[in-house]
Amino acid sequence: MALITNRMTSAALALCVVGQVAQAHPHIFVEAQFDLILDANGQPEALRIYWEYDPFFSMLLVSDLGLDPSFSGTVTEAERPRLDGFDMNWIDGYHGDTHVAQDGRALGLSGPVDWTSDYVEGQLRSSHLRRFDELPEPGVEWTVSIHDPSYYTSYTLTTIPKVIGDARCEMRIFEPDWDAAGTQLDAALDELLAAGGDMEAEFPPVGALFSEEVRILCAPPS
Repeated sequence: MALITNRMTSAALALCVVGQVAQAHPHIFVEAQFDLILDANGQPEALRIYWEYDPFFSMLLVSDLGLDPSFSGTVTEAERPRLDGFDMNWIDGYHGDTHVAQDGRALGLSGPVDWTSDYVEGQLRSSHLRRFDELPEPGVEWTVSIHDPSYYTSYTLTTIPKVIGDARCEMRIFEPDWDAAGTQLDAALDELLAAGGDMEAEFPPVGALFSEEVRILCAPPS
């Protein structure tokens, strides 16, 4: 992975590579952001996660909900409550596509709470809060990655995450090695097809290969 210094360049490159190496996937594109919320001692408490869906998927889902029949790109105040939690009905075992780890070990997060939903300029937007079930060890780097392992949905970080609270945490964003990810995906698909597999039903779990990684280091409590 390479350290990201230009968010616009990274996002544009991501879309280009995705189009070249995964014609069948992804199906949904989401621009993601998150805030790291610290407690009174300056230690991680929760993540506030933001998703903005691509216009095509947004149009399909809004239409399925029976909203915005004139395709204005907005909903009325009377319609807005019907958007509440449109993407928060998670099945058992779903991890929410937000992966937190330290020293190679996954750290648990709570289910989503305190969510918001909106439809602005033809795009669905949502946010939700997830609290840490397991806290990262202070003084040891840990990571956050927002990705769908199945690569059905492609997430792209659009901004450097914010720290809410006493800013005692440093963050660096690393982009994936796009060439290596594409090569691994091509090899996995070749193997799948050679074995007579179904590309759509058995798509290899490569989402992490195409995911940006946020590396975080928080100072120990003073």
